[in-house]
Amino acid sequence: MRSGPTPEQLVRDHTVYSCVMGSRAFGLATGDSDTDRRGVFVAPTPLYWRFEKPPAHAEGPLPEQFSWELERFCELGLRANPNILEVLHSPLVERIDATGRELLALRGAFLSREVHRTFVQYAHGQHRKLGASPRPGREPRWKPAMHLLRLLLCCRDLLRSGELVLDVGEEREALLAVRRGEVPWPRVEARLAGLVAEADEALTRSPLPAAADRARVADFLIRTRRASALEPDPYDQIAEGVAG
Repeated sequence: MRSGPTPEQLVRDHTVYSCVMGSRAFGLATGDSDTDRRGVFVAPTPLYWRFEKPPAHAEGPLPEQFSWELERFCELGLRANPNILEVLHSPLVERIDATGRELLALRGAFLSREVHRTFVQYAHGQHRKLGASPRPGREPRWKPAMHLLRLLLCCRDLLRSGELVLDVGEEREALLAVRRGEVPWPRVEARLAGLVAEADEALTRSPLPAAADRARVADFLIRTRRASALEPDPYDQIAEGVAG
């Protein structure tokens, strides 16, 4: 019986792209910021010929590390998933090979005016989690509020320019003031509402296409799977060792 690889093995041996995300990628890092790592691995095609399929994602092996298998990553990206699109545009790349470079060269193919729906929808969901004005005796959740503002700024600017830029630039100090609780909550709420309105307005004349270029992404995925299929199954030796 064949023994398949663990998720950690897939991340260790088959990652094609990994980067740092979170505050460090957004230009919002402080002394206590974590290092959030995100990546993409390509499960060898022969693994899909077995009854037990490779995982669509994997956590670890490092703390705060999460990776997607290429097909799942592309699928989510074509749906304009904010997390995926931001991973494709991280300025802090830690590991990349030829397949990863081709994936990054395709990142424009994932961008469309659909980002308005997904980013704003995600922001609304996160806003509901924050709740309305905090009840007496309960402090606002300042850090999530800061990141929500950052997300909406990113969405607005992406719709305006057609380019996704993660670093907040000149907004850094204003956003960190929110994180420190120095901005009254009503002003935070007003800024959130204002950014949604600005994103709505930017949508009406955005240079982004109406839909992602699914055909280009599909061609890349198929070529990657085909190339992997021509290579020996790297886990047959593991299976033989178990059988012996």
